[in-house]
Amino acid sequence: MTSSIPAVDARSAAGSALQAVLLDMDGTLVDTEGFWWDVEVAVFAELGHQLLEEYRQVVVGGPMTRSASFLIQATGAKIALTELTVLLNMRFAEMIGQGVPLMPGARRLLAELAAHGVPTALVSASHRHIIDRVLDTLGAENFALTVAGDEIARTKPHPDPYLEAAARLGVDPARCAVIEDTMTGVAAAEAAGCRVLAVPSVAPIPPAAGRTVVGSLEEVDLTFLRGLITGMH
Repeated sequence: MTSSIPAVDARSAAGSALQAVLLDMDGTLVDTEGFWWDVEVAVFAELGHQLLEEYRQVVVGGPMTRSASFLIQATGAKIALTELTVLLNMRFAEMIGQGVPLMPGARRLLAELAAHGVPTALVSASHRHIIDRVLDTLGAENFALTVAGDEIARTKPHPDPYLEAAARLGVDPARCAVIEDTMTGVAAAEAAGCRVLAVPSVAPIPPAAGRTVVGSLEEVDLTFLRGLITGMH
């Protein structure tokens, strides 16, 4: 697939079954899942604990409070949950201060969705100050709205973030295509009644009813996403 915008057809999103595209951030659009793990490893090393590689698949894609709680329990580290979450977020913000690498195909896909007027939302478990920094790289103009993990009572794996995004866009969740890289995010989107495209980053994600799995965003374009809604995939 080339980097140019495919000539799908002239219809707007309103003229097709697809009403909106809702995208996860870390590991889906930007290659930051490794950043989070590096920060967690470094912080716990300073606390005198070594994180096992097997922990990585447990914490990937989850809200900060869940991931931090698990790591405290798994290591027995003497640090309060609130203190740890602040520390991890601060270190991560420092790490991404110089910009973040995009996942292959992300820039082209966002440009195509914008060119065809498809309502697009960024739905992340990351906190607002992290999202705003990453938007410097992704381009805030590519999203009609963003939903942050610290702005909603229940974040992923609960359906609330995706239901919130659909409600604010004024669209039917069943006619939204969600792109996620972890089972935590997939579970949230499926619970919201959305069609899910999984692009696994760290841990594998099996195909299932209403769920399509691909290896990279380079395999995805607007025609592909429309097909998720019409049942062509």
